[in-house]
Amino acid sequence: MSLTKEEKLKLFSTYTIYGMTAEKFSKGRSNIEVVKAMLGSGIKLIQYREKYKSLKEKYKECLEIRKLTEDYGALLIVNDNADLCQIVGADGVHLGQEDLPADEVRKILGDEYIIGVTTHKKEQVLKAKEDGADYVGLGPIFASFTKDNPHPPIGLEMVKWAAENSPLPFVAIGGIKEHNLKDVLANGARCICAVTEVVGADDIQKKIKSFFEILKEFGRS
Repeated sequence: MSLTKEEKLKLFSTYTIYGMTAEKFSKGRSNIEVVKAMLGSGIKLIQYREKYKSLKEKYKECLEIRKLTEDYGALLIVNDNADLCQIVGADGVHLGQEDLPADEVRKILGDEYIIGVTTHKKEQVLKAKEDGADYVGLGPIFASFTKDNPHPPIGLEMVKWAAENSPLPFVAIGGIKEHNLKDVLANGARCICAVTEVVGADDIQKKIKSFFEILKEFGRS
């Protein structure tokens, strides 16, 4: 993409959807199929997240997804692997609390890449800023089962705190469904990620359209 880093980061502060792959929950569809549906529905942020594939498999999929995101003018964030992010020419990497620190990864990637950090509490949000991260993933807001050892839900109060106090833009994630999306937005979230609700939908594009309608409603208010 020919956007500056600053322009890319503005996406994280808009009423939008942060798409994430999760082939395990995609009802037999490949990550490529799901990403095509996401991009075709207007999603401009894609995170490639696959915990159960080899690095070579991830590399091949990321190359294909990178081409797709470029065609649609979208960003690609790679989960965990800074080296994979760099090799496939992604826009950034997303790090968990057990991954390498953001400030160390920054030394590898340089300033042009976006770095996101998963956070569960206030101290981690503030630490992410200190370490030079560009955005945070905040969650799980509600109970979520996409991880083998899920973190307890942090609740809507944490969303409200982040909306009022986070020094970085945040992506609300974890257990977000169409029926509770308005609650998340009403507490100040703008950029949201609904993993299984999207990838596991019978009609992915229809589900995304419903989400965008709700997001636009809040964006106009």
